[in-house]
Amino acid sequence: MFVGKMTLSQSGLFGQIDDLQDLTFIERPIRRSLKTAEEIDKLTVDEDLNDIERAVYLLSSGQDVQRASVIVNLPNLVRQNPAETFRRVVPKVREVLHVAGADMQLAAAGSFLTILQDDIVLIQTHTHSILQIVLLNLDHRDTVVGSAWLETLLSAIDALPKETIRQEILSPLVSKAQLSQSVPARLASCRILGKVAAKFESSVVKKDLLPLVRSLCQDVEYEVRSCMCRQLENIARGIGLEHTKAVVLPELVELARDEGSTVRLAAFDTIINLLEMFDSDDRTRVIFPLVKTFCEKCFKADEAVLASLSFQYGKLCHGLSASFTDEQHLWFLEFYKKLCCLGLQHENGHCESQPYPLELENKYALVRRNCAYNFPAMVLFADPNHFLSELYRTFSSLCHDPEISVRRTAAEGFHEVVKLLGPNVHYVHKELITLLQDDSLEVLDALINHLQETLELATSRGEGAGPESKVNVPDLVPALVAAEQKAASSLRWRVHEKLLQRYSCLPRVISGDQIYFRFLQRMFGIITTNNVLPVQREAARTLCVFLRYNRKQEQRQEIISKIMQELAQGRSYWNRLRFLDLCEIAIDLFSKSYFCKHFLIQALELVNDPVANVRYKLCHMLPRLRSTIRLPADKHLLQQLEFCVRKLLCREKDKDVVATVRKTVLELDKMDITEPYHKRHERDLLDQKKEKEETLLLEMELLERQQSEAKLVGEKHTEKKRRDSKAGLSGSKGMSGSTSGATLSTSAGKEMRRAKLARSRSLSSHPSTPKLANSDKTLKVKESGSCPGSGKSSIIPMNDDALRSHHFNVASSSSSLSPTPSTSSMPVLIRSNTSSSVDHRSNGSKDTQSRKLTIQRKSNSFGMQSGRE
Repeated sequence: MFVGKMTLSQSGLFGQIDDLQDLTFIERPIRRSLKTAEEIDKLTVDEDLNDIERAVYLLSSGQDVQRASVIVNLPNLVRQNPAETFRRVVPKVREVLHVAGADMQLAAAGSFLTILQDDIVLIQTHTHSILQIVLLNLDHRDTVVGSAWLETLLSAIDALPKETIRQEILSPLVSKAQLSQSVPARLASCRILGKVAAKFESSVVKKDLLPLVRSLCQDVEYEVRSCMCRQLENIARGIGLEHTKAVVLPELVELARDEGSTVRLAAFDTIINLLEMFDSDDRTRVIFPLVKTFCEKCFKADEAVLASLSFQYGKLCHGLSASFTDEQHLWFLEFYKKLCCLGLQHENGHCESQPYPLELENKYALVRRNCAYNFPAMVLFADPNHFLSELYRTFSSLCHDPEISVRRTAAEGFHEVVKLLGPNVHYVHKELITLLQDDSLEVLDALINHLQETLELATSRGEGAGPESKVNVPDLVPALVAAEQKAASSLRWRVHEKLLQRYSCLPRVISGDQIYFRFLQRMFGIITTNNVLPVQREAARTLCVFLRYNRKQEQRQEIISKIMQELAQGRSYWNRLRFLDLCEIAIDLFSKSYFCKHFLIQALELVNDPVANVRYKLCHMLPRLRSTIRLPADKHLLQQLEFCVRKLLCREKDKDVVATVRKTVLELDKMDITEPYHKRHERDLLDQKKEKEETLLLEMELLERQQSEAKLVGEKHTEKKRRDSKAGLSGSKGMSGSTSGATLSTSAGKEMRRAKLARSRSLSSHPSTPKLANSDKTLKVKESGSCPGSGKSSIIPMNDDALRSHHFNVASSSSSLSPTPSTSSMPVLIRSNTSSSVDHRSNGSKDTQSRKLTIQRKSNSFGMQSGRE
């Protein structure tokens, strides 16, 4: 077996050697193609020649590469010496262009355009010579070269004066627009007419240009008719509203009924672009029937035009919506729904492609993609309040389309749909989750671009409109987690980085507990295990944002301790480097005091790191760390930083770290001197703002904790009150019997009967007094002492907050009397004859002892009962 392996490896090696030998044969022609001494002599130019003479010499007897260099450098020659350049160089260039190749022609077109646009030419004769060269090469046999010269002329028209255009361009234009000229010449005439129409007054356009326009609109070649039709927009804007209705609109109507599909499409696009120039009467009587016929004909027979129609459909509907009747409005909306489902069949609520030829299937997919692009415009056209009944199924179909390009386009405009829906944003909640969980990373990438805006709008809109108007966060969080995992498992790390950047908005979207339990551990995992540095840094930034807006002190402490354990004290130097990156981010996000309290000391301890790369990065960060120290409050921190610098200067052995430390020391010395006062003042104001926000978060945390505790106490109080009211509804005899029987199970029979007798006597003297614990008696004494002037029997109402505060004040004093929680939240009954009742109870020692025993056993009974509850 090993012999076989050796044989295979040797054969592979010999095969590689043969390949290398083949490469040697390939290199031989390359060596032979080097310039010979004779060729070098031909390329050599006399150094004594000036720029103009050298250009003339190279254009006359130089190589093609030398001629091309002269043509490219022609604008510089015109700037330096325009008179000599136009007298000697430009005529040579004109001669060379007769036999020049395509590359030299394209270079000349660019150079002449630069000369015309940069206002280098100051004399009319110079402009005339350049335009003559441009017009001469418009009819070049190479269509690419002719198009380049045409673009040069069209761009130069904007910079030329009217008289020059009239004399140099319009005069030869009349002859080039005739039927006797070639098709490229007539096509160029169409584009030139559209360009110069904006340079002249409407009277000039109507007199000099409209006859040529009519002639070209009726040309025998459909290409010329289509090109001229697309220039009618510029002609209409040049002649004004009145002439547009009288001259341009009839031509558009005729072209819209042309036999060529490209001509009809050009007429359709031009009509849409000119909708604002037609009045309501023209839109209702002329435009709407024309467009409706065009749409129906395209849908039935002309699939090629449907792509352009679907792309312009949103603009068309908005341009005509003001003139629509309800029936016309409904027709256009239904036609849009048909376009969105073109080429699909719906089975069991899912969209599936019908079996079409590949070319036709691609056309249908393009139509649906254009419909997805126009969907926000159609939501506005149909009224967002009618979204559920009119467009929801269509939108769901686009989001579930089998073509990735359609779903990607729907995801790109999702934020616009959410913005338009407003309080009805919950309608598209399922589609948001679907796009987040899409199998294609392209769809997720498109949704990420505006994910922050989408999530904030989706969770904040519709407040006060009921629970259905808010996104169901438990459905959203798993979708966000799945999206991050999908981006992490792909090779497109830029998508993952962008997604982590968008996740910084989650504190404004979901709760802190959901972030803490579902996303924080994932951020730590990315920082410590991911192999892409930008992704790690973005995860560190997102982690700092989560820490910044977390409202629970315990969770913040756990996050910081985990940062110190896994990053600052991590076993891998890579993790320690990421901790320094995190410190740079924390300096920007947190206040100086917060950073110094939680991060600065741990960062300075890395001066003892065994890896030079960590110490090197720390040296670069020392000026930023110094900027977080506020004197004189943080004087001890400044001493520690100076100690670190001294340690680096004295003990450091790595040359790169030593050089960086020395450079950093100079920067530290100049920090307080070179920095302007206004910048330092702005930075201090920003730090104060951050500190106030952090203090506000702490106060909000304390307030939320107090509210939760108050809510819990209130619920306990309500439950006790309900149970006490049930107990008070029973009869006095049954109540006393049940209470005594429940609490005195361990007592002797004689004492039990004596206690029942005493209890019955006390209830007979006070029949309406409810049962109270010892803590309630304490509360009665305090309340009666505070109200000396009360009547015979007075009831003092107390709210829950007062009772809760009184409960916390009296808890220590009542704990020795009763082992149960205080019941001071119960209603308090205060009587004014307390002293007389005490005197009455002191008349007999036997009666007094029995009553004391009854009170004690009663309190024990309440304690045991509350414990069982």
